[in-house]
Amino acid sequence: MRVNIKQVAEAAKVSTATVSHVINNTRYVSEETRNRVLAALKELNYRPSNIARSLRTQETKTIGLLMPIMVYSSFDYYFMLVAHGIRSTLKEKGYSLILGSSGNSKECEIEQIESFITQRIDGLIILPTESDSDYLSNTLKGNFPVVFIDRRAKGCKGDCVLADNFQGSYDAVTALINKGHRKIGFITNNLKATTIEERITGYKKALTDHGIKVDESLMRFGDYTYETGYMLMKDLLEKEKEITAVFIADNLLTMGSLEYLYEINKKIPEEIAIISFDDFEWERIITPPLSVVKQPPFEIGQKAAEVLLERLSNPDKPYTEYRLPTELVVRKSF
Repeated sequence: MRVNIKQVAEAAKVSTATVSHVINNTRYVSEETRNRVLAALKELNYRPSNIARSLRTQETKTIGLLMPIMVYSSFDYYFMLVAHGIRSTLKEKGYSLILGSSGNSKECEIEQIESFITQRIDGLIILPTESDSDYLSNTLKGNFPVVFIDRRAKGCKGDCVLADNFQGSYDAVTALINKGHRKIGFITNNLKATTIEERITGYKKALTDHGIKVDESLMRFGDYTYETGYMLMKDLLEKEKEITAVFIADNLLTMGSLEYLYEINKKIPEEIAIISFDDFEWERIITPPLSVVKQPPFEIGQKAAEVLLERLSNPDKPYTEYRLPTELVVRKSF
């Protein structure tokens, strides 16, 4: 049977108003009385009603998190690290987190946001399906503050927390150039995301800054699947015989690409150098261990939660884009 505030008041020998002030910290209560109420709360295992509190304060202390999680995707590990960073920060401030998935579908994304609205969330952290997010503007308009993560959302107002994708790609390609490589292939997915745009720009800028002409024939784009990675690497090496290094700006495509390299017995790094984007455990234990551009997913989550909480307390502050640094982790693949 659920304990109510009246029972707590009787146990502590105070009024129900005093118990309410202690729970909500809305008025001064003497230390002795406060301690008595807290002891009664603990003894009776009292749990305040979130519904009643939300009706009173117009706050639910609940944040929605929406990401394009897909079954059997290695990138889901990245999403979970982001979610863990968000949850750890929100928990310290007394907020709960509701997780939803768009499945990388715009229609599902809109449906999930509408579901969040019915649950009266206080704010939303979202990794949008596409960076060109005009389709979200009507759904998100004025319901709650929004923080976008991983991808910049064009056409929607909100703060944004991103990894420095441009610099990560620039550093990876520069490292390959410094090793003497001049014919450097590039493989990534064809998702409509600023993340990919920035990695492409970083690849090209590193080449031009070192006096190497950008050759579009060395670049491959495809679906976000393991099988596509295999086919893109196969096509690239069969058509571009002079390639000595490849920067793969997508983890799942890296897995498929490596299968093809192992199949044709292409030695890494003696015959081809490889750097991948994102640092997953499997990349450390294969032979040779892969050099990678490491993102900070947990820290992205933490920062996104901090930004949203600040937005809730200061709704009129200017919208800001935050960039967290990446790190080139050098192992033995180049």
